[in-house]
Amino acid sequence: MVRVPAAALHMTHRIRTALRAPVRRRRNPAAETGLGRRPRPWSRAAGLVAVVVLGAWLGLLVVGDVRVPVGPMNTTMTLRPSLTGGTKINLSPLGALQFDSHVAPVRLDVNVDQLDPDRAQALVDHPERLSGLQDEVARDVGHGTLDLAARSGVAVVTGATALGLLVYRRPRRALAAGGLALALLAASGGTAYATWNPDSVLEPRFSGLLSSAPSLVGNARSIVTEFDVYQKELARLVTNVTKLYDATSTLPAYAPDPTTIRVLHVSDIHLNPASWKIIASLVKQYKVDVIVDSGDTMDHGTAAENGFLDPIEDLGAPYVWVRGNHDSLATQRYLERMKNVRVLDDGRAVTVAGLRFAGIGDPQFTPDRSTKPGAEASQELAGARLASALRDQRAAGTPVDIAIAHEPSAAREVDGEVPLVLAGHIHHQKTEVMRYGTRLRVEGSTGGSGLRAVEDEHPDPIQASILYVDRDTRRLQAWDAIELGGLGLTTAEVSRHLPKENQPGAASTPSTPQGTRESTPQSPAPNSPAPSGTRDP
Repeated sequence: MVRVPAAALHMTHRIRTALRAPVRRRRNPAAETGLGRRPRPWSRAAGLVAVVVLGAWLGLLVVGDVRVPVGPMNTTMTLRPSLTGGTKINLSPLGALQFDSHVAPVRLDVNVDQLDPDRAQALVDHPERLSGLQDEVARDVGHGTLDLAARSGVAVVTGATALGLLVYRRPRRALAAGGLALALLAASGGTAYATWNPDSVLEPRFSGLLSSAPSLVGNARSIVTEFDVYQKELARLVTNVTKLYDATSTLPAYAPDPTTIRVLHVSDIHLNPASWKIIASLVKQYKVDVIVDSGDTMDHGTAAENGFLDPIEDLGAPYVWVRGNHDSLATQRYLERMKNVRVLDDGRAVTVAGLRFAGIGDPQFTPDRSTKPGAEASQELAGARLASALRDQRAAGTPVDIAIAHEPSAAREVDGEVPLVLAGHIHHQKTEVMRYGTRLRVEGSTGGSGLRAVEDEHPDPIQASILYVDRDTRRLQAWDAIELGGLGLTTAEVSRHLPKENQPGAASTPSTPQGTRESTPQSPAPNSPAPSGTRDP
C-alpha cells in the first residue's frame, strides 16, 4: 500500500475546512441596504481545481503504474506529475537516463527491473527472432503505454472523485471533479503527443554511474543513425548474459569428505550483477560453509552502487569481506549493517564456520585506476599491521587460520604468521608457498573484470575457488579452481589442486623452497572439459 504524504493530507484538511466552514453573520449596513458583494466565483473554482489536482496526484501514486515485459526485460512504467515532462529510464544500480521527449505536466518513468532468463534463453535458442527484436520491443512499449494510459485515466478520475466527495460531500460536485481530472489528463496527453520529440534520444542526460561511464551506454547518435549495428550489439549482450546463466546452472560439483570445511573464495567482482548468480550456484552445488571476498566488489565506491550489494543477504552462506582499492569506506559501512556479513579491517579477527579469519582493508582508494605516490609502501605497511595483529592473536591463544588482504604485496607481509593468506587485485589466479611457509592464494576476477566483460568481444574469464580445509587441523587439504570462459562462452572448467605435502609420497611437512609456485592439477571434476596442461593419471 502506498503511503499518502502528510503534506497531501494536510492540504486536503485545509481545503475541506475552507469550503465547509460556517460563515459567521455580522451586521453589515451595506448588505442591509442592498450594496453588499456576492461571493466571488473564482475562489470556488480555485478550490475545485486544487481538489482535482491533488486527487489526481494521489490516484497516480496509489495505482498509476504497470508492469510491462519489454523484449527479454521486465519493466515498470509509471506516470508522474511534472512541470517539465520528459522521460526517465532508471537502470539500477547504474543510474538513470533522461530525455526531453515531450512537454507536458506528466513525466513517463520506466524502471528496468531485471532480465528474464527464460525469454532471453528463447532468443538464444531461436536466433531468427533477433532480427525482429526491435519490432518486438516497439510493440511491447506500445502495449505498455496504452495499458498505462488506461490505468492512469481510471486512477486520476477515481482519486479526484473520491477527494471531491470527501471535501464537498455532494455527489454532483464530486463527479464534476472526476470529469475535470479526466479532461486535464486528456489535455496533458494531447500536449505530450503534439510536442513529442523522437530525436530527444540524441541528447540524453546521464546520472549516477552512467555519467562517469559513457562507454557502457554507447554513443546515442550512433544508436539512432546506425540502428542495425546497435541491434546486433544488443543481441550479442543478451546472448552473452544468457549463456552465462546457462553455464553456471550446469557446473559440476564435487562431493568432499564431510570432515572438511568448504570456503568459497571470490574477488574483484567489479559491479558485475551476474556474479551473484554464479556465487549462489556455487554455494548450493558445493555446499559452501563460508564465502570470502578479498575486495574490489564495487567499481567506483559511490552510494549509488550500494544497492548492488543487497543480494549478498540471500546467498545462503556467511560472507567475510575486506575492502579493495575500488571499495570506499561508505561501501564498508553499508556492508557492516548486513547480518550475514563480517567486515574485516585493521587486523580484526572473527570465527566463522569453525575457522578464524583476520584481515585488513586496502589503504588505497583509487576508483579511477590511478596510481598514487607511495602506493607500494602503504601496502607493505598495511601488511605489517596485519602481521602484528596475527602475532597478538597467537599470543592470546586464538591463532588465525586464514588471513585476507586485497593486494598480494600486502598479503606477502604476513609470511610465517599464518598458514594461508588470500588476496586478489591482479585478476588472475596464482598460488605459491612463500619463504617462511605461508601459502598465498590469489584469486582471479569473479566478475570477469566487471561490467566491461559485456562489452569486449573476448572478455576475461570468470574465476573463483573452492578451498577444502580440514576441520581438525584447520589446514588446506585441496582446492578446486573454477573458471568460466567469460560471457558468451559456455565452457566451465573445474580443476583439482593438492598442496605438495598432501600429494602421494610427499613428506609430512612442507618443504617447498622460496618462491616455488604450486600448480599441480589433478583430474577434473565430472563433466568438466579438461584444461590444457599436464595432469596426474
